[in-house]
Amino acid sequence: MVRLKVDIIVVTGGVSWIEAAKNATKTTPIVMTGAGVDPVAAGLVESLARPGGNITGITLLERELGGKRLELLKEAVPKFGRVAVLSEPGGSGTERELKEVLPTAARALRLTIQPWEVRVADDFERVFATLNKQRPDGLYVPGGPLMRANVKWITDFALKSRLPSVYNSGQFVSAGGLMSYGADLADSYRRVAYYIDRILKGTKPADLPVEQPMKFEFVINLKTAKQIAVTIPPDLLARATRIIR
Repeated sequence: MVRLKVDIIVVTGGVSWIEAAKNATKTTPIVMTGAGVDPVAAGLVESLARPGGNITGITLLERELGGKRLELLKEAVPKFGRVAVLSEPGGSGTERELKEVLPTAARALRLTIQPWEVRVADDFERVFATLNKQRPDGLYVPGGPLMRANVKWITDFALKSRLPSVYNSGQFVSAGGLMSYGADLADSYRRVAYYIDRILKGTKPADLPVEQPMKFEFVINLKTAKQIAVTIPPDLLARATRIIR
């Protein structure tokens, strides 16, 4: 892309993709979106207000929302006590979520976190077999390429095991998961056009603040709730932005 002398490179998908683009050019403007970690902590920009280099765009800060997801699941299932967390290692955001965000929220909610590492697709079968024996009260699934590539496998397991589950994206709920909470991805992707417009009109990426999500999506699957015998409280349903019946 750099050799083709494109005007802008738009990068989605995560830190590794953005880092690859950053390593390829220090001059071509890069607009990022879809990254779920803090871009300052990841070393992608100097600050959200003044990125300082050739990278700007949208950060979803998905990992920061882990506590909210646990809170919503606890509201849906008050007796919820032990939660299994699928862990896809390799990213600084994932590590912080597991070591800081989720444990802090779990202590406040009196929950016990049980991380299960999944490095490759074949690991799911082993982890699911163990979970069927240990019978946790619920399942927490963070984002990540491996999780997104195995949406159906994960949601089918939760459904068959009658495990209340929470995710970072509505695509899991559409596939049969119980609920999700996260940034409204469609809204975030639409904001990319704003950055492209400003850059093409002469504004430098260094002078365009990185934006955090303004809209969030809370999705509940009532069909799944019925199948796993979970009654969603009316006040929780009232706060949902989308309900699958």
